[in-house]
Amino acid sequence: MSARAARQASLDLGVIGNGSFGALIDREARVVWGCLPAFDGDPAFCALLSPRHHEGGDLAIELEDYSHSEQEYVTNTAILRTVLHDRNGGAVEVIDFAPRWKQNSRIFRPVSIIRRIRPLSGTPRLRVRCRPLADWGARVPESTWGSNHMRWILPGFTLRLTTDVPIRFVRDQLPFVLWETVHLVFGADETLERSVSGYVEEALGRTEHHWREWVRYLSIPLEWQQAVIRSAITLKLCQYEDSGAIIAAMTTSIPEAPDTPRNWDYRYCWLRDAAFVVRALNRLGATRSMEEFLGYIFNIATHDGYLQPLYGIAFEERLEEQEVESLAGYRGMGPVRRGNLAWVQKQHDVYGSLVLASTQLFIDQRLVHPGDEATFARLEPLGERAFELYDQPDAGLWEFRGRAEVHTYTAAMCWAACDRLSRIAGILGLGERAAHWRARADTIHATVVERAWREEAGHFSASFESDYLDASLLLLADIGFLPPDDPRYVATVEAIGRELRRGDALFRYVAPDDFGEPETSFTICTFWYIDALAAIGRKEEARAMFERLLGRRNHLGLLSEDLAFDDGEAWGNFPQTYSHVGLIIAAMRLSRSWQEAS
Repeated sequence: MSARAARQASLDLGVIGNGSFGALIDREARVVWGCLPAFDGDPAFCALLSPRHHEGGDLAIELEDYSHSEQEYVTNTAILRTVLHDRNGGAVEVIDFAPRWKQNSRIFRPVSIIRRIRPLSGTPRLRVRCRPLADWGARVPESTWGSNHMRWILPGFTLRLTTDVPIRFVRDQLPFVLWETVHLVFGADETLERSVSGYVEEALGRTEHHWREWVRYLSIPLEWQQAVIRSAITLKLCQYEDSGAIIAAMTTSIPEAPDTPRNWDYRYCWLRDAAFVVRALNRLGATRSMEEFLGYIFNIATHDGYLQPLYGIAFEERLEEQEVESLAGYRGMGPVRRGNLAWVQKQHDVYGSLVLASTQLFIDQRLVHPGDEATFARLEPLGERAFELYDQPDAGLWEFRGRAEVHTYTAAMCWAACDRLSRIAGILGLGERAAHWRARADTIHATVVERAWREEAGHFSASFESDYLDASLLLLADIGFLPPDDPRYVATVEAIGRELRRGDALFRYVAPDDFGEPETSFTICTFWYIDALAAIGRKEEARAMFERLLGRRNHLGLLSEDLAFDDGEAWGNFPQTYSHVGLIIAAMRLSRSWQEAS
Protein backbone atom coordinates (compact mmCIF):
# COMPACT_ATOMS: atom_id res chain seq x y z
CA MET A 1 0.00 0.00 0.00
CA SER A 2 1.34 3.43 -0.94
CA ALA A 3 1.95 6.15 1.62
CA ARG A 4 -0.91 8.09 0.12
CA ALA A 5 -3.30 5.13 0.39
CA ALA A 6 -2.30 4.61 4.01
CA ARG A 7 -2.95 8.24 4.91
CA GLN A 8 -5.41 8.64 7.75
CA ALA A 9 -9.01 9.16 6.72
CA SER A 10 -10.57 12.50 7.56
CA LEU A 11 -13.75 14.45 6.97
CA ASP A 12 -11.94 16.99 4.81
CA LEU A 13 -14.28 15.88 2.06
CA GLY A 14 -16.36 17.42 -0.66
CA VAL A 15 -19.80 16.24 -1.64
CA ILE A 16 -21.32 15.92 -5.10
CA GLY A 17 -24.79 14.70 -6.01
CA ASN A 18 -27.95 15.52 -7.87
CA GLY A 19 -31.00 14.45 -5.85
CA SER A 20 -30.65 10.77 -6.79
CA PHE A 21 -27.44 9.84 -4.99
CA GLY A 22 -24.35 11.40 -3.46
CA ALA A 23 -20.60 10.80 -3.31
CA LEU A 24 -17.79 12.06 -1.08
CA ILE A 25 -14.41 13.08 -2.51
CA ASP A 26 -11.21 13.71 -0.55
CA ARG A 27 -8.59 16.40 -1.07
CA GLU A 28 -6.76 14.25 -3.62
CA ALA A 29 -9.79 13.79 -5.88
CA ARG A 30 -10.48 10.27 -4.61
CA VAL A 31 -14.09 9.18 -4.37
CA VAL A 32 -14.10 7.45 -0.98
CA TRP A 33 -17.83 7.04 -0.32
CA GLY A 34 -20.84 6.54 -2.51
CA CYS A 35 -23.85 4.25 -2.29
CA LEU A 36 -25.46 2.97 -5.49
CA PRO A 37 -27.96 3.38 -6.96
CA ALA A 38 -29.25 5.65 -4.16
CA PHE A 39 -28.33 6.99 -0.72
CA ASP A 40 -29.38 3.80 1.04
CA GLY A 41 -27.76 1.40 -1.43
CA ASP A 42 -24.66 -0.78 -1.27
CA PRO A 43 -21.55 1.43 -0.83
CA ALA A 44 -19.58 0.51 -3.95
CA PHE A 45 -17.19 3.25 -2.86
CA CYS A 46 -16.49 2.44 0.76
CA ALA A 47 -12.82 3.26 1.27
CA LEU A 48 -13.82 5.77 3.95
CA LEU A 49 -14.85 2.87 6.19
CA SER A 50 -11.75 0.69 5.65
CA PRO A 51 -12.60 -2.53 3.78
CA ARG A 52 -11.03 -5.45 5.67
CA HIS A 53 -10.38 -7.91 2.87
CA HIS A 54 -9.81 -5.97 -0.35
CA GLU A 55 -8.01 -2.87 -1.51
CA GLY A 56 -10.02 -0.22 -3.25
CA GLY A 57 -13.60 0.82 -2.71
CA ASP A 58 -12.66 4.05 -4.48
CA LEU A 59 -12.26 6.01 -7.71
CA ALA A 60 -8.82 7.57 -7.68
CA ILE A 61 -6.63 9.76 -9.85
CA GLU A 62 -3.13 8.99 -8.60
CA LEU A 63 -0.51 11.49 -9.68
CA GLU A 64 3.09 10.23 -9.66
CA ASP A 65 5.39 12.17 -7.35
CA TYR A 66 2.34 13.79 -5.80
CA SER A 67 3.10 16.89 -3.76
CA HIS A 68 -0.04 18.75 -2.74
CA SER A 69 -3.50 19.80 -3.87
CA GLU A 70 -6.00 22.64 -3.85
CA GLN A 71 -9.73 22.14 -3.82
CA GLU A 72 -12.78 24.34 -4.20
CA TYR A 73 -16.29 24.37 -5.55
CA VAL A 74 -17.09 26.14 -8.77
CA THR A 75 -18.89 29.21 -7.43
CA ASN A 76 -22.55 28.64 -6.47
CA THR A 77 -22.62 25.05 -7.74
CA ALA A 78 -22.19 21.44 -6.61
CA ILE A 79 -19.27 21.03 -9.04
CA LEU A 80 -15.98 20.23 -7.31
CA ARG A 81 -12.59 21.32 -8.67
CA THR A 82 -9.37 19.69 -7.41
CA VAL A 83 -5.88 20.62 -8.64
CA LEU A 84 -3.19 17.99 -8.02
CA HIS A 85 0.48 19.01 -8.11
CA ASP A 86 3.57 16.83 -8.46
CA ARG A 87 7.09 17.60 -7.27
CA ASN A 88 8.31 18.28 -10.80
CA GLY A 89 6.07 21.22 -11.66
CA GLY A 90 3.31 19.14 -13.19
CA ALA A 91 -0.34 19.80 -12.35
CA VAL A 92 -3.72 18.41 -13.36
CA GLU A 93 -7.23 19.68 -12.79
CA VAL A 94 -9.98 17.22 -11.84
CA ILE A 95 -13.59 18.36 -12.20
CA ASP A 96 -16.19 16.16 -10.47
CA PHE A 97 -19.95 16.49 -10.65
CA ALA A 98 -23.25 14.64 -10.92
CA PRO A 99 -25.29 15.85 -13.91
CA ARG A 100 -28.44 17.80 -13.11
CA TRP A 101 -30.52 20.06 -15.32
CA LYS A 102 -34.06 20.62 -16.56
CA GLN A 103 -34.92 18.55 -19.60
CA ASN A 104 -38.30 17.64 -21.11
CA SER A 105 -40.15 19.46 -18.32
CA ARG A 106 -38.44 17.47 -15.57
CA ILE A 107 -35.12 17.41 -13.74
CA PHE A 108 -32.61 15.09 -15.41
CA ARG A 109 -30.55 13.54 -12.59
CA PRO A 110 -29.08 10.18 -13.55
CA VAL A 111 -27.03 8.08 -11.14
CA SER A 112 -23.77 9.26 -12.64
CA ILE A 113 -20.37 10.63 -11.61
CA ILE A 114 -18.57 12.59 -14.29
CA ARG A 115 -14.83 13.33 -14.09
CA ARG A 116 -12.90 15.62 -16.42
CA ILE A 117 -9.09 15.47 -16.07
CA ARG A 118 -7.13 18.29 -17.69
CA PRO A 119 -3.35 18.89 -17.73
CA LEU A 120 -2.39 22.34 -16.46
CA SER A 121 1.41 22.33 -16.49
CA GLY A 122 4.45 20.11 -17.01
CA THR A 123 4.16 16.48 -18.07
CA PRO A 124 2.07 14.93 -15.30
CA ARG A 125 1.97 11.15 -15.16
CA LEU A 126 -0.96 9.42 -13.48
CA ARG A 127 -3.00 6.27 -12.97
CA VAL A 128 -6.75 5.99 -13.11
CA ARG A 129 -7.90 3.52 -10.46
CA CYS A 130 -11.52 2.33 -10.58
CA ARG A 131 -12.01 -0.15 -7.77
CA PRO A 132 -15.62 -0.48 -6.67
CA LEU A 133 -16.44 -3.23 -4.18
CA ALA A 134 -19.65 -5.15 -3.59
CA ASP A 135 -21.69 -6.36 -0.62
CA TRP A 136 -20.37 -3.70 1.74
CA GLY A 137 -16.75 -4.20 0.76
CA ALA A 138 -16.88 -7.98 1.13
CA ARG A 139 -15.98 -8.88 -2.46
CA VAL A 140 -14.58 -7.62 -5.74
CA PRO A 141 -17.46 -7.51 -8.21
CA GLU A 142 -17.43 -9.31 -11.51
CA SER A 143 -16.33 -6.99 -14.32
CA THR A 144 -16.34 -6.93 -18.11
CA TRP A 145 -14.84 -4.57 -20.66
CA GLY A 146 -15.18 -3.42 -24.24
CA SER A 147 -13.46 -1.07 -26.63
CA ASN A 148 -14.13 2.07 -24.56
CA HIS A 149 -15.98 0.94 -21.47
CA MET A 150 -15.85 -1.21 -18.37
CA ARG A 151 -18.76 -2.72 -16.39
CA TRP A 152 -18.96 -3.86 -12.77
CA ILE A 153 -21.88 -6.07 -11.69
CA LEU A 154 -22.97 -4.66 -8.33
CA PRO A 155 -25.92 -5.65 -6.11
CA GLY A 156 -28.99 -4.20 -7.80
CA PHE A 157 -26.96 -2.00 -10.14
CA THR A 158 -24.51 -2.41 -12.98
CA LEU A 159 -21.93 0.37 -13.01
CA ARG A 160 -20.56 1.34 -16.38
CA LEU A 161 -17.53 3.51 -17.14
CA THR A 162 -17.37 5.12 -20.55
CA THR A 163 -14.10 6.93 -21.26
CA ASP A 164 -11.70 8.25 -23.87
CA VAL A 165 -8.78 6.99 -21.77
CA PRO A 166 -7.44 3.82 -23.45
CA ILE A 167 -9.45 1.14 -21.72
CA ARG A 168 -6.41 -1.03 -21.00
CA PHE A 169 -4.87 1.86 -19.04
CA VAL A 170 -7.93 1.79 -16.79
CA ARG A 171 -8.38 -1.99 -16.68
CA ASP A 172 -4.75 -2.68 -15.73
CA GLN A 173 -4.21 0.58 -13.81
CA LEU A 174 -1.27 1.52 -16.05
CA PRO A 175 0.51 4.86 -15.57
CA PHE A 176 0.42 7.30 -18.49
CA VAL A 177 1.44 10.87 -19.30
CA LEU A 178 -1.54 13.19 -19.51
CA TRP A 179 -1.05 15.19 -22.72
CA GLU A 180 -4.65 16.26 -23.25
CA THR A 181 -7.98 16.43 -21.46
CA VAL A 182 -9.65 13.08 -20.80
CA HIS A 183 -13.13 12.23 -19.57
CA LEU A 184 -14.71 9.51 -17.45
CA VAL A 185 -18.46 8.95 -17.22
CA PHE A 186 -19.64 6.53 -14.54
CA GLY A 187 -23.29 5.56 -14.44
CA ALA A 188 -25.97 3.07 -15.39
CA ASP A 189 -25.19 0.37 -17.92
CA GLU A 190 -26.30 2.37 -20.94
CA THR A 191 -24.40 3.04 -24.15
CA LEU A 192 -23.35 6.66 -24.65
CA GLU A 193 -24.50 7.46 -28.19
CA ARG A 194 -22.12 10.37 -28.75
CA SER A 195 -18.55 11.43 -28.07
CA VAL A 196 -17.53 11.26 -24.44
CA SER A 197 -15.89 14.68 -24.56
CA GLY A 198 -18.91 16.30 -26.19
CA TYR A 199 -21.30 14.84 -23.62
CA VAL A 200 -19.11 15.81 -20.66
CA GLU A 201 -18.65 19.39 -21.81
CA GLU A 202 -22.37 19.82 -22.45
CA ALA A 203 -23.29 18.18 -19.14
CA LEU A 204 -20.81 20.37 -17.27
CA GLY A 205 -22.17 23.55 -18.80
CA ARG A 206 -25.81 22.63 -18.22
CA THR A 207 -25.19 21.47 -14.64
CA GLU A 208 -23.28 24.66 -13.82
CA HIS A 209 -26.11 26.77 -15.25
CA HIS A 210 -28.73 24.80 -13.32
CA TRP A 211 -27.09 25.29 -9.93
CA ARG A 212 -26.36 28.97 -10.51
CA GLU A 213 -29.98 29.58 -11.46
CA TRP A 214 -31.15 27.70 -8.35
CA VAL A 215 -28.88 29.81 -6.13
CA ARG A 216 -29.89 32.99 -7.94
CA TYR A 217 -33.42 32.79 -6.57
CA LEU A 218 -32.49 32.11 -2.94
CA SER A 219 -33.40 34.83 -0.43
CA ILE A 220 -30.05 34.87 1.32
CA PRO A 221 -28.92 37.21 4.13
CA LEU A 222 -26.58 40.12 3.42
CA GLU A 223 -23.73 38.69 5.48
CA TRP A 224 -22.07 35.27 5.25
CA GLN A 225 -23.56 34.73 1.80
CA GLN A 226 -21.15 32.06 0.61
CA ALA A 227 -21.49 30.07 3.85
CA VAL A 228 -25.29 30.12 3.52
CA ILE A 229 -25.22 29.25 -0.18
CA ARG A 230 -22.92 26.28 0.42
CA SER A 231 -25.15 25.05 3.24
CA ALA A 232 -28.27 25.46 1.09
CA ILE A 233 -26.75 23.47 -1.79
CA THR A 234 -25.66 20.78 0.66
CA LEU A 235 -29.18 20.48 2.06
CA LYS A 236 -30.57 20.20 -1.45
CA LEU A 237 -28.09 17.42 -2.23
CA CYS A 238 -29.47 15.43 0.71
CA GLN A 239 -33.01 15.20 -0.69
CA TYR A 240 -33.98 12.04 -2.56
CA GLU A 241 -36.26 13.61 -5.09
CA ASP A 242 -37.93 10.41 -6.28
CA SER A 243 -39.86 10.30 -3.01
CA GLY A 244 -39.19 13.70 -1.39
CA ALA A 245 -37.31 12.10 1.54
CA ILE A 246 -34.48 14.09 3.12
CA ILE A 247 -31.68 12.05 4.64
CA ALA A 248 -29.92 13.05 7.86
CA ALA A 249 -26.47 12.52 6.30
CA MET A 250 -24.88 10.54 3.46
CA THR A 251 -22.75 8.26 5.62
CA THR A 252 -23.06 5.56 8.20
CA SER A 253 -20.94 4.84 11.25
CA ILE A 254 -18.62 7.84 11.39
CA PRO A 255 -18.17 7.80 15.18
CA GLU A 256 -19.36 10.72 17.28
CA ALA A 257 -15.98 10.69 19.04
CA PRO A 258 -12.77 8.64 18.78
CA ASP A 259 -13.20 4.97 19.71
CA THR A 260 -16.83 5.22 20.76
CA PRO A 261 -19.61 2.75 19.93
CA ARG A 262 -21.83 5.75 19.00
CA ASN A 263 -21.70 4.77 15.33
CA TRP A 264 -25.04 5.07 13.56
CA ASP A 265 -26.48 4.80 10.06
CA TYR A 266 -27.89 8.18 9.02
CA ARG A 267 -28.86 7.39 5.41
CA TYR A 268 -32.58 7.55 6.16
CA CYS A 269 -35.25 10.17 6.60
CA TRP A 270 -35.72 11.34 10.18
CA LEU A 271 -38.95 13.28 10.09
CA ARG A 272 -37.69 15.76 12.69
CA ASP A 273 -34.43 16.47 10.86
CA ALA A 274 -36.19 16.73 7.53
CA ALA A 275 -38.70 19.20 8.96
CA PHE A 276 -35.83 21.38 10.18
CA VAL A 277 -34.35 21.26 6.66
CA VAL A 278 -37.66 22.26 5.12
CA ARG A 279 -38.04 25.22 7.47
CA ALA A 280 -34.51 26.42 6.67
CA LEU A 281 -35.01 26.14 2.91
CA ASN A 282 -38.40 27.84 3.22
CA ARG A 283 -36.72 30.83 4.85
CA LEU A 284 -34.42 30.98 1.83
CA GLY A 285 -37.40 30.82 -0.53
CA ALA A 286 -36.60 27.30 -1.79
CA THR A 287 -40.12 26.04 -1.14
CA ARG A 288 -40.18 23.18 -3.66
CA SER A 289 -38.34 20.94 -1.16
CA MET A 290 -41.22 21.53 1.29
CA GLU A 291 -43.78 20.47 -1.30
CA GLU A 292 -41.80 17.35 -2.20
CA PHE A 293 -41.26 16.43 1.45
CA LEU A 294 -44.95 16.80 2.28
CA GLY A 295 -45.68 14.44 -0.59
CA TYR A 296 -43.39 11.98 1.16
CA ILE A 297 -45.20 12.53 4.48
CA PHE A 298 -48.63 11.99 3.01
CA ASN A 299 -47.38 8.73 1.50
CA ILE A 300 -46.34 7.34 4.88
CA ALA A 301 -48.91 8.87 7.24
CA THR A 302 -51.55 6.48 8.48
CA HIS A 303 -55.21 7.45 8.77
CA ASP A 304 -54.87 7.77 12.53
CA GLY A 305 -51.78 9.96 12.22
CA TYR A 306 -49.32 7.42 13.65
CA LEU A 307 -45.72 8.04 12.60
CA GLN A 308 -42.35 6.45 13.29
CA PRO A 309 -39.41 8.78 13.95
CA LEU A 310 -37.74 7.74 10.69
CA TYR A 311 -38.39 5.85 7.48
CA GLY A 312 -36.42 4.66 4.50
CA ILE A 313 -36.12 6.90 1.47
CA ALA A 314 -38.62 4.71 -0.40
CA PHE A 315 -41.08 4.70 2.53
CA GLU A 316 -39.60 1.59 4.18
CA GLU A 317 -40.86 1.12 7.74
CA ARG A 318 -38.49 -1.58 8.99
CA LEU A 319 -34.85 -0.51 9.14
CA GLU A 320 -33.36 -3.48 10.95
CA GLU A 321 -29.97 -2.68 12.45
CA GLN A 322 -27.01 -5.02 11.91
CA GLU A 323 -23.23 -4.80 12.16
CA VAL A 324 -21.19 -5.13 8.98
CA GLU A 325 -18.10 -7.23 9.55
CA SER A 326 -16.51 -6.61 6.14
CA LEU A 327 -15.77 -2.95 6.98
CA ALA A 328 -13.41 -2.07 9.83
CA GLY A 329 -14.83 1.43 10.18
CA TYR A 330 -13.63 5.01 9.97
CA ARG A 331 -9.93 4.84 10.93
CA GLY A 332 -10.68 1.26 11.96
CA MET A 333 -13.09 2.49 14.64
CA GLY A 334 -15.98 0.09 14.23
CA PRO A 335 -18.57 -1.15 14.45
CA VAL A 336 -20.05 -0.29 11.07
CA ARG A 337 -23.83 -0.42 11.24
CA ARG A 338 -26.41 -0.84 8.52
CA GLY A 339 -29.97 0.13 9.42
CA ASN A 340 -31.08 2.02 12.48
CA LEU A 341 -33.01 0.64 15.42
CA ALA A 342 -34.47 4.07 16.19
CA TRP A 343 -37.35 3.16 13.86
CA VAL A 344 -38.93 1.19 16.75
CA GLN A 345 -38.71 4.11 19.20
CA LYS A 346 -41.42 6.47 20.34
CA GLN A 347 -40.47 10.07 19.59
CA HIS A 348 -43.61 12.11 19.97
CA ASP A 349 -42.12 15.43 18.84
CA VAL A 350 -42.36 14.28 15.20
CA TYR A 351 -46.02 15.32 15.08
CA GLY A 352 -45.21 18.91 15.91
CA SER A 353 -42.25 18.88 13.55
CA LEU A 354 -44.42 17.97 10.60
CA VAL A 355 -47.18 20.45 11.33
CA LEU A 356 -44.56 23.19 11.70
CA ALA A 357 -43.00 22.20 8.38
CA SER A 358 -46.43 22.34 6.73
CA THR A 359 -47.60 25.70 8.05
CA GLN A 360 -46.07 27.76 5.24
CA LEU A 361 -48.29 25.90 2.78
CA PHE A 362 -51.22 27.90 4.13
CA ILE A 363 -49.44 31.27 4.29
CA ASP A 364 -47.17 31.56 1.24
CA GLN A 365 -49.16 32.98 -1.66
CA ARG A 366 -46.37 32.23 -4.15
CA LEU A 367 -47.12 28.52 -4.09
CA VAL A 368 -48.79 26.89 -7.08
CA HIS A 369 -50.60 24.41 -4.83
CA PRO A 370 -51.25 26.13 -1.48
CA GLY A 371 -52.75 24.32 1.47
CA ASP A 372 -56.52 24.00 1.58
CA GLU A 373 -59.18 22.40 3.77
CA ALA A 374 -58.35 18.95 2.41
CA THR A 375 -54.68 19.42 3.32
CA PHE A 376 -55.68 20.65 6.76
CA ALA A 377 -57.85 17.57 7.23
CA ARG A 378 -54.80 15.39 6.57
CA LEU A 379 -52.82 17.27 9.21
CA GLU A 380 -55.44 17.09 11.94
CA PRO A 381 -54.74 13.43 12.82
CA LEU A 382 -51.15 14.49 13.57
CA GLY A 383 -52.52 17.01 16.04
CA GLU A 384 -54.77 14.37 17.59
CA ARG A 385 -51.72 12.14 18.16
CA ALA A 386 -49.75 15.06 19.58
CA PHE A 387 -52.47 15.84 22.13
CA GLU A 388 -52.83 12.18 23.04
CA LEU A 389 -49.09 11.71 23.62
CA TYR A 390 -47.70 15.04 24.86
CA ASP A 391 -47.43 13.88 28.49
CA GLN A 392 -46.37 10.29 27.72
CA PRO A 393 -42.76 9.07 28.02
CA ASP A 394 -40.67 8.77 24.86
CA ALA A 395 -37.03 8.41 23.79
CA GLY A 396 -36.82 12.13 23.02
CA LEU A 397 -35.05 13.82 20.15
CA TRP A 398 -31.70 12.46 21.38
CA GLU A 399 -33.02 8.93 20.92
CA PHE A 400 -32.11 7.46 24.29
CA ARG A 401 -32.08 3.71 23.93
CA GLY A 402 -32.09 2.80 27.60
CA ARG A 403 -34.65 5.12 29.18
CA ALA A 404 -37.90 6.95 28.51
CA GLU A 405 -39.16 10.17 30.11
CA VAL A 406 -41.67 12.89 29.35
CA HIS A 407 -39.26 15.23 27.60
CA THR A 408 -39.96 18.94 27.77
CA TYR A 409 -39.01 19.51 24.13
CA THR A 410 -41.33 16.71 23.05
CA ALA A 411 -44.25 18.21 24.98
CA ALA A 412 -43.50 21.69 23.60
CA MET A 413 -43.50 20.32 20.06
CA CYS A 414 -46.86 18.68 20.69
CA TRP A 415 -48.04 22.12 21.78
CA ALA A 416 -46.65 23.50 18.51
CA ALA A 417 -48.73 21.00 16.53
CA CYS A 418 -51.95 22.16 18.21
CA ASP A 419 -50.95 25.84 18.12
CA ARG A 420 -50.23 25.82 14.39
CA LEU A 421 -53.35 23.85 13.59
CA SER A 422 -55.33 26.54 15.38
CA ARG A 423 -53.60 29.23 13.32
CA ILE A 424 -54.14 27.33 10.06
CA ALA A 425 -57.81 26.81 10.86
CA GLY A 426 -58.10 30.56 11.44
CA ILE A 427 -56.50 31.29 8.06
CA LEU A 428 -58.97 28.93 6.40
CA GLY A 429 -61.92 30.52 8.22
CA LEU A 430 -62.68 27.37 10.23
CA GLY A 431 -63.60 29.07 13.50
CA GLU A 432 -64.78 25.96 15.34
CA ARG A 433 -61.60 24.01 14.52
CA ALA A 434 -59.45 27.00 15.43
CA ALA A 435 -61.07 27.16 18.89
CA HIS A 436 -60.73 23.38 19.30
CA TRP A 437 -56.99 23.42 18.64
CA ARG A 438 -56.41 26.57 20.67
CA ALA A 439 -57.98 24.93 23.73
CA ARG A 440 -55.73 21.89 23.30
CA ALA A 441 -52.63 24.04 22.83
CA ASP A 442 -53.46 25.98 25.99
CA THR A 443 -53.87 22.75 27.96
CA ILE A 444 -50.46 21.47 26.87
CA HIS A 445 -48.80 24.83 27.53
CA ALA A 446 -50.07 25.01 31.08
CA THR A 447 -48.98 21.43 31.77
CA VAL A 448 -45.45 21.98 30.45
CA VAL A 449 -44.94 25.14 32.46
CA GLU A 450 -46.24 23.45 35.60
CA ARG A 451 -44.23 20.24 35.27
CA ALA A 452 -40.98 21.36 33.60
CA TRP A 453 -40.21 24.66 35.33
CA ARG A 454 -37.86 24.26 38.33
CA GLU A 455 -38.36 27.25 40.59
CA GLU A 456 -35.52 26.33 42.94
CA ALA A 457 -33.05 25.87 40.07
CA GLY A 458 -34.37 28.82 38.10
CA HIS A 459 -34.66 27.06 34.74
CA PHE A 460 -36.70 24.58 32.73
CA SER A 461 -35.62 20.96 32.96
CA ALA A 462 -35.05 18.52 30.12
CA SER A 463 -37.95 16.32 31.26
CA PHE A 464 -40.89 16.36 33.62
CA GLU A 465 -39.17 13.75 35.85
CA SER A 466 -35.67 15.28 36.02
CA ASP A 467 -33.73 18.39 36.91
CA TYR A 468 -30.97 18.21 34.27
CA LEU A 469 -30.62 20.51 31.26
CA ASP A 470 -30.35 19.74 27.60
CA ALA A 471 -29.82 21.99 24.60
CA SER A 472 -33.25 21.39 23.06
CA LEU A 473 -34.67 23.83 25.64
CA LEU A 474 -32.99 26.58 23.61
CA LEU A 475 -35.74 26.10 21.01
CA LEU A 476 -38.63 27.08 23.27
CA ALA A 477 -38.55 30.62 21.90
CA ASP A 478 -37.89 29.60 18.29
CA ILE A 479 -41.10 27.55 18.14
CA GLY A 480 -43.06 30.28 19.89
CA PHE A 481 -43.71 28.42 23.14
CA LEU A 482 -42.28 31.36 25.10
CA PRO A 483 -41.38 34.88 24.00
CA PRO A 484 -37.61 35.39 23.97
CA ASP A 485 -37.84 38.07 26.66
CA ASP A 486 -39.68 35.78 29.09
CA PRO A 487 -37.52 35.73 32.23
CA ARG A 488 -37.89 31.96 32.48
CA TYR A 489 -36.52 31.50 28.95
CA VAL A 490 -33.66 33.95 29.54
CA ALA A 491 -32.74 32.14 32.75
CA THR A 492 -32.79 28.77 30.97
CA VAL A 493 -30.50 30.04 28.20
CA GLU A 494 -28.08 31.40 30.79
CA ALA A 495 -28.13 28.12 32.73
CA ILE A 496 -27.40 26.16 29.55
CA GLY A 497 -24.47 28.48 28.85
CA ARG A 498 -23.05 27.76 32.30
CA GLU A 499 -23.56 23.99 32.28
CA LEU A 500 -23.34 22.82 28.66
CA ARG A 501 -20.97 25.30 27.04
CA ARG A 502 -17.25 24.57 26.77
CA GLY A 503 -15.44 27.39 24.98
CA ASP A 504 -17.19 27.97 21.66
CA ALA A 505 -19.21 24.77 21.57
CA LEU A 506 -21.99 23.00 23.44
CA PHE A 507 -22.82 19.54 24.61
CA ARG A 508 -26.36 18.49 23.82
CA TYR A 509 -26.41 17.26 27.47
CA VAL A 510 -23.83 16.21 30.01
CA ALA A 511 -25.79 13.65 31.99
CA PRO A 512 -24.58 10.08 31.26
CA ASP A 513 -26.68 8.16 28.76
CA ASP A 514 -26.75 4.58 27.47
CA PHE A 515 -23.10 4.86 26.36
CA GLY A 516 -21.66 6.97 29.17
CA GLU A 517 -20.90 10.68 29.07
CA PRO A 518 -20.83 12.52 25.72
CA GLU A 519 -17.33 13.57 24.58
CA THR A 520 -17.84 15.95 21.66
CA SER A 521 -19.95 19.01 20.96
CA PHE A 522 -23.14 18.65 18.96
CA THR A 523 -22.83 21.27 16.26
CA ILE A 524 -26.46 22.25 15.82
CA CYS A 525 -26.73 22.83 19.59
CA THR A 526 -24.01 25.44 19.31
CA PHE A 527 -25.98 27.15 16.54
CA TRP A 528 -29.14 26.97 18.68
CA TYR A 529 -27.25 28.64 21.52
CA ILE A 530 -25.99 31.38 19.20
CA ASP A 531 -29.55 31.93 17.99
CA ALA A 532 -30.83 32.07 21.57
CA LEU A 533 -28.16 34.58 22.60
CA ALA A 534 -29.29 36.87 19.81
CA ALA A 535 -32.94 36.39 20.77
CA ILE A 536 -32.34 37.47 24.38
CA GLY A 537 -30.41 40.57 23.35
CA ARG A 538 -26.78 39.38 23.37
CA LYS A 539 -26.39 39.80 19.63
CA GLU A 540 -22.79 40.97 19.46
CA GLU A 541 -21.67 38.03 21.59
CA ALA A 542 -23.68 35.76 19.31
CA ARG A 543 -22.10 37.24 16.18
CA ALA A 544 -18.58 36.75 17.51
CA MET A 545 -19.31 33.15 18.47
CA PHE A 546 -20.91 32.50 15.08
CA GLU A 547 -17.84 33.80 13.26
CA ARG A 548 -15.60 31.51 15.26
CA LEU A 549 -17.85 28.51 14.61
CA LEU A 550 -17.75 29.20 10.85
CA GLY A 551 -14.00 28.78 11.12
CA ARG A 552 -14.58 25.17 12.27
CA ARG A 553 -16.05 24.12 8.90
CA ASN A 554 -13.83 22.08 6.62
CA HIS A 555 -11.93 23.67 3.73
CA LEU A 556 -15.03 23.51 1.52
CA GLY A 557 -17.44 24.97 4.05
CA LEU A 558 -19.01 21.65 5.11
CA LEU A 559 -19.95 20.35 8.55
CA SER A 560 -20.39 16.97 10.19
CA GLU A 561 -22.54 16.24 13.23
CA ASP A 562 -19.98 16.76 16.00
CA LEU A 563 -16.82 18.74 16.76
CA ALA A 564 -14.09 17.93 19.25
CA PHE A 565 -13.75 20.50 22.01
CA ASP A 566 -9.95 20.53 22.06
CA ASP A 567 -8.84 20.71 18.42
CA GLY A 568 -12.12 21.26 16.57
CA GLU A 569 -11.82 18.03 14.57
CA ALA A 570 -14.98 16.91 12.83
CA TRP A 571 -16.69 13.71 13.99
CA GLY A 572 -20.03 12.08 13.28
CA ASN A 573 -21.83 11.49 10.01
CA PHE A 574 -21.22 13.77 7.07
CA PRO A 575 -22.42 16.10 5.65
CA GLN A 576 -24.91 16.60 8.45
CA THR A 577 -28.14 18.33 7.45
CA TYR A 578 -28.87 19.37 11.04
CA SER A 579 -25.60 21.32 11.24
CA HIS A 580 -26.17 23.17 7.97
CA VAL A 581 -29.72 24.04 9.03
CA GLY A 582 -28.29 25.59 12.19
CA LEU A 583 -25.82 27.66 10.17
CA ILE A 584 -28.52 29.02 7.85
CA ILE A 585 -30.96 29.94 10.63
CA ALA A 586 -28.28 31.64 12.74
CA ALA A 587 -26.92 33.59 9.77
CA MET A 588 -30.35 34.88 8.87
CA ARG A 589 -31.02 36.01 12.42
CA LEU A 590 -27.64 37.66 12.92
CA SER A 591 -27.06 39.31 9.56
CA ARG A 592 -27.47 42.99 8.94
CA SER A 593 -30.38 43.74 6.60
CA TRP A 594 -29.99 44.40 2.90
CA GLN A 595 -31.39 47.87 3.51
CA GLU A 596 -28.33 48.67 5.59
CA ALA A 597 -26.11 48.01 2.59
CA SER A 598 -28.05 50.11 0.10
